Amino acid sequence: MSELVRLSAAETAARIAARDVSAVEVAQAHLDRVDAVDGKVHAFLHLDSAGALAQARRVDAGELTGPLAGVPLALKDVIVTKGLPTTAGSRILEGWVPPYDATIVERMRAAGIVVLGKTNMDEFAMGSSTEHSAFGPSHNPWDLSRTPGGSGGGSSAAVASFQAPLGIGTDTGGSIRQPAAVTGTVGAKPTYGGVSRYGLIAFSSSLDQAGPCARTVLDAALLHAVIAGHDPRDSTSIDAPVPDIVSAARSAEITGMRVGVVAQFKGEGYAPGVLARFDEAVATLEKLGAEIVEVSCPHFDYALPAYYLIAPSEASSNLARYDAMRYGLRVGDDGVAGAEEVMALTREAGFGDEVKRRIILGTYALSAGYYDAYYGQAQKVRTLIARDFSAAFEQVDVLVSPTTPTTAFTLGERVDDPMAMYLADLCTIPSNLYGGPALSVPCGLSPDDGLPVGFQVMAPVQADERMYRLAAAVEVALGTDRLLEQAPEL
Repeated sequence: MSELVRLSAAETAARIAARDVSAVEVAQAHLDRVDAVDGKVHAFLHLDSAGALAQARRVDAGELTGPLAGVPLALKDVIVTKGLPTTAGSRILEGWVPPYDATIVERMRAAGIVVLGKTNMDEFAMGSSTEHSAFGPSHNPWDLSRTPGGSGGGSSAAVASFQAPLGIGTDTGGSIRQPAAVTGTVGAKPTYGGVSRYGLIAFSSSLDQAGPCARTVLDAALLHAVIAGHDPRDSTSIDAPVPDIVSAARSAEITGMRVGVVAQFKGEGYAPGVLARFDEAVATLEKLGAEIVEVSCPHFDYALPAYYLIAPSEASSNLARYDAMRYGLRVGDDGVAGAEEVMALTREAGFGDEVKRRIILGTYALSAGYYDAYYGQAQKVRTLIARDFSAAFEQVDVLVSPTTPTTAFTLGERVDDPMAMYLADLCTIPSNLYGGPALSVPCGLSPDDGLPVGFQVMAPVQADERMYRLAAAVEVALGTDRLLEQAPEL
């Protein structure tokens, strides 16, 4: 493996800025790495070698500058890219090439970041293993028989297998953090509205949020800073200064910080090895000067059922646009079938089983006579969860928990059991319902199976810097910024 692909994003950017290495050399080294290992990992759906090298040449020519100029990135295929295919992991968008860039893509290109290509994902971000991708699952670099998580398993697998130092994911119920946890990487969900959703193909509009994937906390913060900030094209975008997340990630000073351990996220259903590593990390924080407090958030127990009413309901509405009339797949257009039949045939052929399941569930929850009993009640539970967070943050500065109850599970193990699959997001969903930032940082390897364990940090709305500060302290104390060096060579 080339030395260049082992560098962190910050190290790579520094070497390019110092002219120790060219951006073209860095891009080519990563393209070579993709060529060498992605046949096993299947992180990428589309590789843009020509575009990546062209962007790298602009960096070398001095046309593009910034803290991450010349650093390669793997982009989840739910973010639209001008001139490059964007499928959202679905046959219904296979071959669609958008005419515009998402806001975060514009910002990354302007900052000199080199987009290598588009990564695999569960269809329309609905899943926890990438097994619901229409183009086949991705594989965990730690053990190719296991999932890299989902829905953004492709981005995390690319980062974990040294195909890219940075990635972009999206998080509706944990789709950045859960893949980060099971691949030994860092994944952050910013405050809802802190990063523009313009150009993010919608799953659940009140929950979706794009964010960074990386191998270190500092790298995640640097990328977060590039893509964050107000965007008038997104009505949900927060018009406020971006917190100083980069300084927080460099500090790692937590003396006196009050850390709340969520009582509801321990016990039955959690792997012993996950809890062991989590408890060790908490004990380490206490030694570093943090004050540890157990906090009860009683309505977190209802987050999973509330989420699986709210998210499918919004998906049912958002996915109605895929009607075979405007773009994407079109089936049955033989001049005989009517518009309704073409629409039905196209949606039957183009959507996978999990997407159909959620559309049906959401349509039912929104239907006359059931709206108040299901969707309305779920929104009331969402309010109670937000109140739990508010009450907790009156006592503590941040909340912590395991990111996911288990390490990476075997591909095929849960694909026919939706409830078992949904439980992978048990700890991550509350932050999406609340809208606050949350991050997963590795806290070591499970003694049960030698696979990575994620440590989740949750912070108040627009207090993203707090989660980076605490996560950096975990990373420094436990040495997990180099955890991936313990992974087997592919």
